[in-house]
Parts: sequence; C-alpha cells; structure tokens
Amino acid sequence: MKEHIKNIIKRTKTTEKVAQQSGTGMQGHQMGADTPPGLSHSLPTSASYSVTPRTCAPSVTSPDSPYQDFNQPPQIYNPTDYYGQPHIVSPPYDDPYYHQYPQTPYEVDIKTTRQMYVDDVPTRKDSSTSTFSTFHPPPGVNPFASEEDWLNEGIFENTDVFSGEQEPEADFFSHAPPPPLPFSQSVHIEVEDFDRPLLDHFVDNVLRLTLPILEVNRPGSARSSVVLPALSNNKCYLHCCLSMAALHLKSTQRRQDETIDGDIMRHRVECVQALSAALNDVNADKQQVLDATLGLIFFPTSVGSADNELPDIPWHAHFEAASSLVRKMQLQHAMEDSHGGKAVPHFNMSLTSWIDILGATMMGRAPLFADTYREKNEARTSAGLGDLMGCDDRVMYMISEIACLDALIENDAISGLQVCELVGSLGLHLDATETRVPVEHALSSTGAINPKQLSHNITAVFRLAARIYLCGLVPNADRRQESMTTLVDRMAVVLENIPSGSDGFDRSLVWPFLIGGAMSAPGSRLREVLEERMAVLGEHSDFGSFGRMVRLLREVWQQSDEAELADKGQSVHWRDVMKQKGWDYLLI
Repeated sequence: MKEHIKNIIKRTKTTEKVAQQSGTGMQGHQMGADTPPGLSHSLPTSASYSVTPRTCAPSVTSPDSPYQDFNQPPQIYNPTDYYGQPHIVSPPYDDPYYHQYPQTPYEVDIKTTRQMYVDDVPTRKDSSTSTFSTFHPPPGVNPFASEEDWLNEGIFENTDVFSGEQEPEADFFSHAPPPPLPFSQSVHIEVEDFDRPLLDHFVDNVLRLTLPILEVNRPGSARSSVVLPALSNNKCYLHCCLSMAALHLKSTQRRQDETIDGDIMRHRVECVQALSAALNDVNADKQQVLDATLGLIFFPTSVGSADNELPDIPWHAHFEAASSLVRKMQLQHAMEDSHGGKAVPHFNMSLTSWIDILGATMMGRAPLFADTYREKNEARTSAGLGDLMGCDDRVMYMISEIACLDALIENDAISGLQVCELVGSLGLHLDATETRVPVEHALSSTGAINPKQLSHNITAVFRLAARIYLCGLVPNADRRQESMTTLVDRMAVVLENIPSGSDGFDRSLVWPFLIGGAMSAPGSRLREVLEERMAVLGEHSDFGSFGRMVRLLREVWQQSDEAELADKGQSVHWRDVMKQKGWDYLLI
C-alpha cells in the first residue's frame, strides 16, 4: 500500500515537471495524475475548463495520455459508476459539442415546518415542501416551451394560408401584454374581505367568457390592459364586476337564496348610484364613467340566466348615457398609437360600435353612430371590430346600413318599391365585401386555432346573416322562399368550420344564430346544426346572450311553425315575439 502511494506521488511530480516544460505548447490543462488511462476516450467535462489542477485535461503532448480520437463515440457518463469515474462531472452547457449527450441533474425536496405557540402551548403546525433542482437550461436553450408559448404556438397557430392578407387591423393596447402572473401579484385591488371571493370568481371564471375572439387574436390583452387596471382604480367598475360575479354564481350554481341576490343588488345599486353622481359631476373622470357604463351593458351578455327576475335598468338606457359620453369625449374619430406605430381606434369606441350596430337591430332603429360608420366605410378606416368580435369592419358597416333601412320600414317612412331598390343596392355592397379566401376549418390538423381563418369564417357567417336580415326586409318575405332557404343552408355549412362547445366560439355568434335561425324552416339543416351546437355547449347554453337567444328562438320556432300549419301566411318576426314576452334582450 505504501509503495502504491509513493508511485502516485512520483507520477504526480513527473506530470507537473512535464507540464512546466511544455509551456505554450499546451492546448489545455493537464490531466490529474490519478486519472485512469482508460478514461482518455471519455467525455470531456466541465473540469476540462477549470483551473483546478486535479481534473485538467491533458495536452496533445502529454506522455500520460494517448491521442484523442474524436471519430470514436465518446463514452456516456454514468453517474452511478462513481469508482470507475471518480471525478468526472456532467459536461458544461457552454460547449455546443456536448449538447447532444445526456446529463442527469438532481433534485432536493426541502420540507419546512412552522409551529405556533400560545402561552408555550402548541396550537398550530404548518408545513410546506419546496424542490431545489440543479438543472438549468443553457443560455438561449429552453427544452420545454413555457405555458404562454405553448398556448400561442399550439392553440393559436398562425399558418401561411393568409400570407397575402394584412395583419389584424387594430391593436387597442400600446404595449404587448406582460407574462401572466398570479392574480394576487398582478395588480392590487382594494376590496372588502367578504367581497374577495366575488372578485376572484370574476377574474377566474367570468372574464374569460367575455371576449373570446380578442383573446385568440391578442392573448391576455384585455385582461392586462383594460380590465385589471380599471378594477384597481375605478370603484364604479369594480362594483359592476362584483355584481356580475354574483350573477354568474347564482346562475351556474342554481342558487336561490337571499345572500346571493343581496350581493347582486348591493353592488348593482352602488354602481348605478356612483355613476349617476359622476354623470352630474363636471369634474368626474369621463373615461372611468364610460368604462363602468359599458361594463353594465356588455358583461350581462356573458352571464346570467334568461329568466333572471331581479330588477335592473335596460341596456339601452345605459347605452344612451354611454353614447353621450362618447360624444363628449369625441371618441368617434379618435385614434391611438399602437406599439406597432399604427393608428388604431380607442377600445371603448370599438366596443361601443359593436353594441350600437347590433343593438340597433334589437330595437328596430338606426344605430346612434350610423353616420360615423358610413364615413369610416367610405374612407376605408377601421373600427377595430375584426379583432374585437371577429367580424370584418366592412360587413359590420353594412349591417349598420341595413339597420337604417329597417328603421325606415318600422316607421313607415319608405314605400315597398323603394325598399326593394335599396335592398338590391345594399346586396351589391355586401357582394363587395366577399373575399377569395376559402372557408376552411379554423382548427388545423394538430388541433391548433388559426386566428385569421377563424375571423374569416366568423365574417362569412355574419355576412350570410346580414343577407338574410336584408332579404327579410322585402315585403312578403317568407322563410320558405328559395332564396331564403339557400342562404340559411349556406350558413349551416359555414358553421361546420367554426369550433363549438364550451371552448368554442358559439357565444360569439349569437346574432347570426338569431337572424338565421328565425328564418329556418322545420327540418332545415341549420336547425339541426343549432340543436347540435346547443347540446355540445351543455349547460353553458343556458346563460348570457346565448341562453336568451335560445329562449327567443324556440319561441319563434313554435309560433312560426304553428302559424304555418294554420296557413296564416308570413313567419313570425323575432322582434315581435320579444315585444309580446316583454323581453328586453341585447343579443350580441
């Protein structure tokens, strides 16, 4: 044993002497004397780049190691073979040559225990476990995509099908959304402890229902740039959202108790009272007032059952206040700079336009900003509706024009001949919005959503609904007419290319479903498609605008089918049914 130790010491001194004589001829650090010769073909390690003498690699002139043949496959490091490779560690990440070889990191679980004492008596004991890992990816190399990247690249896939088209028209937000954070860390919101569950429920369960198309086009933008900032600094908006959270809880959990009704009404009343005071205050922040007012109009389209009997202010009363604020703030033509340097419409104005155009069809009147949409259409400027709700601006502008014609008919301000002439003219304008892009399924073969294809398909559905709406204005229009059945059947075909179910986009198609469904005859393919999509949506088909649309549509079908059987002539108009039932719905 002593002789063995002496030999090792002797060899070490000889190696050091050779290293000193080698000088600049060395290409690396010398190998330790106790390195077994058989390891000369093993994988170079982080020690080869270290200043530690023991694990230095030999130079090409070292007499203690043969020439390294890089054509031979290197031996794989075995972490369990400790005695065979006493000081070889995993390869460094900074040398790309070794990225192909496996390495085995280790993890350590650390358990922390805390105990509380009161008067030296243990009362509570908490423990938590955390994991420490030695694995760190190399710079610029991430073996696993982050959740956000996976969502953007996997679900929201963007293919080349639309390479000739422009990018989305509008970016309402001046900066890209930040990485997602836990809600409690992303923004500070002052709220009473007993209201905290409502706030969390709104952010976790209600918010995701509100703008599905915008979420596909710009994930997280509405949440980070609009909703959360408003929750943190706008008490009116906060009360509005808490009321919506309570309403969502009541409907989804089928609760019929005074507590949940009290939460709904308490926050609803506080919001309305604060808004009333702000509207009469010349120094009030108009932006905050508009945010809250639009929230009272828009959020109920995503929550609540169709038979909610709690007292509330009609949506169109809120909208008159909102439109007044829009005019005072002069948002109709206001444009903002996006992070791409492109001028885009104000988010609230885009939301206002969406409500105004489709809401006008509910009321049988012209949109309040119809002149603005006409000017934008002539100037070919965007209202931001494509990104917000999926339908191209030009088609929405045409729906506004059709609503104006509808209002003239409702007021008996136009003759039947003039109606036919204007219907033909508007039909030609709708033709001009057609594109050559084919309607294909919005899901790729991998199950990823193509945002541009989705918007194209949604636009196609809205365009068909606009044609059905327009043709329905012709005197003596009937659902059994060949032109009408053709349009209705075409809508059924296009709908097959839009994802359905709770993770689909049926709740973004409430207005087309209403317009097309109301003109569908018994046994039509569209009725079958609507019934199938309602079934796939499950209990979610009972809530928000979708649930109200289903309720109205079933009543329209019943009355129209009965009238047809009795040979009473024309189909029943859905707006007449709403008036009969006293339903004041905003179906968008």
